[in-house]
Amino acid sequence: MIIVALLGHALLVEPPYHEPTVPLDPRIKGERITSLAPPAIAATRPVVAPIHRITTSATESGLPMELDARARAALRRGLAWLSASQDPAGGWMVAKAAAGTDQPKPSQAAATAVSGLALKAFAQAGGAMDDPTIARALGFIKSQAFPAGSFVPDPAGSLGNYVAASIAMGLAALDRPDELPMLEQTVEWLRQNQWDHTEGLASTKDWYGGAGYGNWGSPDLSNTQLFLDALHDAGVSQDDPAVQRALAFVTRTQNLKATNPSSWAQAGGDDGGFVYTPANGGESFASEDAGEGRYGEKLPTGTPRTLRSYGSMTYAGLKSLLYAGLSQDDPRVKAARGWIALHWGFESNPGLGAQGLYYYRHAMARALAVNGESTITDAQGKAHDWRIELIESLVAAQRPDGSWVNATARWQEDKPELVTSYALLALEEALKPTAAPAITPAQPAR
Repeated sequence: MIIVALLGHALLVEPPYHEPTVPLDPRIKGERITSLAPPAIAATRPVVAPIHRITTSATESGLPMELDARARAALRRGLAWLSASQDPAGGWMVAKAAAGTDQPKPSQAAATAVSGLALKAFAQAGGAMDDPTIARALGFIKSQAFPAGSFVPDPAGSLGNYVAASIAMGLAALDRPDELPMLEQTVEWLRQNQWDHTEGLASTKDWYGGAGYGNWGSPDLSNTQLFLDALHDAGVSQDDPAVQRALAFVTRTQNLKATNPSSWAQAGGDDGGFVYTPANGGESFASEDAGEGRYGEKLPTGTPRTLRSYGSMTYAGLKSLLYAGLSQDDPRVKAARGWIALHWGFESNPGLGAQGLYYYRHAMARALAVNGESTITDAQGKAHDWRIELIESLVAAQRPDGSWVNATARWQEDKPELVTSYALLALEEALKPTAAPAITPAQPAR
């Protein structure tokens, strides 16, 4: 297994929180930033290595033989569809521009991000080094993001974090020495574009530690969880200062009074779930969907402003907490698991229905995999084998041609290239080994 050796840190060799020594970046509207106490550092979970390959049989996966066979058949059909739909240039969604949340204009770089996700799906399934689909995808990514040897994820700047994180995950999954220099460049770019003291932010600010689409606007949990996905897949230690800074941001995104002093959390339901972002006072798409306004601005006059938790962000939050080293006994982890028990299910994104359903399933699969338990007990006391239920849900939703698509178009989920990549990556989480090997913190693998 290849781990980023140059950029990763085996131990916490420097404090995660630095006070700024430069003026506040002019892109930041200082009057809109809330000051909060920095959360305590509590990385106590054993270090877990990323897993870059699925198992090869039901004997290894531990799944019922018939279900294992159906899952692998669905995986093969989905990969075959992706291979057949690959653009001659080597990418997916080529020339289909997409815009991130609040992005001023669509970006052609969305294709590079989707291609990184698709590359990861092929690599994790055990694609051979000479697989032409992988070779073409890698060539496309190189041409788009490394045009002159240096990493430029999005020339327009608007989707940089999304693109960089997706590329890092794809390159890490290849697990090949030839791609290590590109992976190191990508991880370094992600580090440099995290909102922190280098933009003049103090650790008390609600932007601190987060990642936004391209460091052009405010950070959010969606981009921050992708940032942490990428660092985890690349083998960056949970004790790394960049990971611990991200933990500060993630903690401030949770509806939990005990650890989040934000006014919206203190006035809220204390349910342990997560919202879209704490930045600039906080916002939630579930609040918007409930008619309360994305910022809670449409709540009745005189009502304390609160924000609603929702499914995709809560799973994003849970896995981010675990990637940052928190133990199962940490109150933040326990609260997130409590929210999940109350809102269990793969058939809708709790709080948003069908919106972002496959993004939700992908985040859910990764979170439950790193959570390390094969069953989840819901609020009624019923135990659910998450891998079995996830596989059943995805197999039932697969289209005859092998692809997946969401009838609800929000967040590009009407694009089968993107949705099929999400579905395959989720399916692969269910087919990976159930226990990851631990890495001794002082001796990272190389």
